Amino acid sequence: MTDITILVVDDESRMRKLIKDFLVQKEYKILEAVDGEDAIKIFADNKEKINLILLDVMMPKLDGWSVLRQIRQESNVPIIMLTARGEEQDELFGFELGVDEYISKPFSPKILVARVEALLRRTTNQTSNIYEIGGIEIDSDGRTVKVDSKLIELSLREYELLKYLIDNKGIALSRDKILNNVWNYDYYGDSRTIDSHIKKLRHKLGKKGKYIETIRGVGYKFEVK
Repeated sequence: MTDITILVVDDESRMRKLIKDFLVQKEYKILEAVDGEDAIKIFADNKEKINLILLDVMMPKLDGWSVLRQIRQESNVPIIMLTARGEEQDELFGFELGVDEYISKPFSPKILVARVEALLRRTTNQTSNIYEIGGIEIDSDGRTVKVDSKLIELSLREYELLKYLIDNKGIALSRDKILNNVWNYDYYGDSRTIDSHIKKLRHKLGKKGKYIETIRGVGYKFEVK
């Protein structure tokens, strides 16, 4: 049995059982929540040991968006949203709120497990390293970012976007190149999601957000002048 615990939130018992059956085969520990309010309670009681959340959008009492907002106020735990709606605007909205992955129903359970494993690898197997540039400090081991020694809260995708920009500092990166490298080819929506993430990232970096330059007609570049 691994030490990985996953919270599965869905009001359909059939869906929870399907997801659980496949994840248990990988020896993950599973917690289940039947609606949004239940999810908030279970997360509050187990936040120190939950490594990832699979969160349905349409649920009674409290929908997935509301659950996501509340959890993001206190935690950057990786979250994969599950929804029957596949509209681009819904996906962009989810990324704006801090979701890490977005999967539309119906989906292949095997693909879901592969996405879960990939996300867990990115969050639990970072190389031990602390890098500082222009007052921004990145701790790859803890997946944390500090600005002028003050810890800032970033979602997994925001963290990976910042790290990719810094790893390629001084290089003008196209939106497609950023999408392919940060999203690992598993997001098929509009590249405008890059712009929304950049906007949010700049805001969180405060005055350091100016280091992320917009290169007209190309994309973005990280440069400390």
